[in-house]
Amino acid sequence: MTTVTDVDELAERIRRRAEQRDVLVVGIAGYGGSGKSTLARALQARLPEAARVRGDDFLDPLGSRERSDDWAALHRDELASVLEAMGAGRPAMCHPVDWATGGRQPARTQEPAPIVLVDAVGLLHPVLVPLLDLTVWVDVPLEAATERGMRRDREAGDDHDALWREVWAPNDRGFDARYRPREAAEVRFAPQARG
Repeated sequence: MTTVTDVDELAERIRRRAEQRDVLVVGIAGYGGSGKSTLARALQARLPEAARVRGDDFLDPLGSRERSDDWAALHRDELASVLEAMGAGRPAMCHPVDWATGGRQPARTQEPAPIVLVDAVGLLHPVLVPLLDLTVWVDVPLEAATERGMRRDREAGDDHDALWREVWAPNDRGFDARYRPREAAEVRFAPQARG
């Protein structure tokens, strides 16, 4: 287990690992609100050859409002198909969920890339871990991540405080107890505290 606190250092570590293989699939996991998507975007900015697979595209908006120690709202089989194809250097078809309607967006092709960044809640699950070449845990305590998530949603005009407290944080707590994702990750990314 390695701890990294700097995005540039993590990007360099990914770049070096990617030089050793045709395709490197990097899984970025953490509690809701921990900064998984922020980290994925920051890495993609530093690794222009990387493609990003957004876990939210595979997260059922209605199912995500239900308690689950497995984060069952994540369509793991669909995500696995995309990661299998991209891990083999092939394009992948996906049908992202539509958060506005609860349905699906039109099908789109996810183009292959030498580095694939995937960020999602419930990512370090036995179904998906074998498809990840490098696993990163965004190491923010659950309480702090939940507060960040609530603040972010409020700033966006959405009051999801009850969902955070009653569903999403308990889902993360249950998933953590069941699968120990922090211990399963190869790298812990410990971002500097923000005010």
